[in-house]
Amino acid sequence: MTMPIIQNCPGTLAEGNSSYSRTALKRVFDGKKVSHIMPYLAPYTDETTDELFEENRKNLSISGVQEKFSVKLDSNKVRLIKEGEQGEYILKPIPRAGKHPEQMPANEHLTMQIARQVFGIETAENALIFFKDGSPAYITKRFDVRSNSEKWAQEDFASLAGLTPQTHGENYKYEGNYLELFKLMQQYVPAYTVEATKLFKRILFNYLFSNGDAHFKNFSLIETTLGDFKLSPAYDLVNSRMHISDRDFALNQGLLPPQETQGKVIEQFIKLAELAEISEKQVEKTIKNLLDGVDKVEKLIENSFLADRFKRNYLQAYQTRHNKLTRT
Repeated sequence: MTMPIIQNCPGTLAEGNSSYSRTALKRVFDGKKVSHIMPYLAPYTDETTDELFEENRKNLSISGVQEKFSVKLDSNKVRLIKEGEQGEYILKPIPRAGKHPEQMPANEHLTMQIARQVFGIETAENALIFFKDGSPAYITKRFDVRSNSEKWAQEDFASLAGLTPQTHGENYKYEGNYLELFKLMQQYVPAYTVEATKLFKRILFNYLFSNGDAHFKNFSLIETTLGDFKLSPAYDLVNSRMHISDRDFALNQGLLPPQETQGKVIEQFIKLAELAEISEKQVEKTIKNLLDGVDKVEKLIENSFLADRFKRNYLQAYQTRHNKLTRT
């Protein structure tokens, strides 16, 4: 690959930036003047590079199919962590599976930026970053690491539900329906009323942006300063339809238990909110919020690092889902 010409911020996608904007540096890199180019070739480029990344992989304990590496800031440079160090960021290069894998970093970055900038969803801080050969990677700041390098307690919903490969098979994280997430939150989250609305919004967002891989492990609870738990910032938001042939919903039962599944998709979302005991006022407000902002979404897609063909595909997928939610 060749290094792309940077015209938009690889963090916020703001126009007129040849590297990270001040806003991106503040949000993602604690205000340090970090370059958008890392001092490494991409993984699997040569033997020396492979050894570096292979050693780093041993120090990371985050599940998932896509390869991830642990990095931290050293002065104003992003580098792979060494044994015994606590990583501050997760680095996700181009994966080696799926259709159009070279578009995956830009896809995830765009989807996360839309969630935050257009719809006010709390997300893990993130940006695009590039290897020396121009290959892109998605970088996200760990929200479970405190300033003193200790970690906040975090539990994903698969763990909360007791779903494991041993008990539910290799597809364990896809078992069930989204109503079960709310039932779990009622057990573990004191501020359920507030957090349930956030969860509902996130599930609706995943549908709107064709994320058919929003399984139990892609939602989690995180410890607060008070010692209780709340919904963690959003992560792993991506238009999965661009890379795999998946369903509208990741969970095998869809939004609702089979006996409750009927009607158009918007009717199912409203039923989900009702069973989750979210007020009608909050439901209407959330749906309106997700259906607004079309111009802002289109602008971020245009400013993204997706190739032009995939910008069109991403926009068309969004418009199709938007139409489904607005039909009465």
